[in-house]
Amino acid sequence: MDITLRASFLPHDDPEASLAFYRDVLGFEVRGDVGRDRTRRITVGPAGRSDTSVVLHPAGDGPGLLLTTPDLDAVFEWLQARAEVIQEPIEQPYGVRDCAFLDPAGNMIRVQELR
Repeated sequence: MDITLRASFLPHDDPEASLAFYRDVLGFEVRGDVGRDRTRRITVGPAGRSDTSVVLHPAGDGPGLLLTTPDLDAVFEWLQARAEVIQEPIEQPYGVRDCAFLDPAGNMIRVQELR
């Protein structure tokens, strides 16, 4: 099975402190910054590595882990017997086909097939 980590979603309660840590301490580049005040969603990642991102988001907003695969159907077939399905594979209007599961702790794992 071919699965790649695409993005990790980490909650924040202080966007400026999170941004300072990932940008200034770790040296990540800022790829997106939307919203205002505490509702900001900030995407950062290692410079020169556009295939991997960290999305800093308000607590309770968004998936916990985003994976990609070239064969969503195969991954879905394998995972549906091993994890709780919360969304079967569907086409999304933003250019991906994806599905979603819950891990044993209740965290969402979204698996995308990029087009």
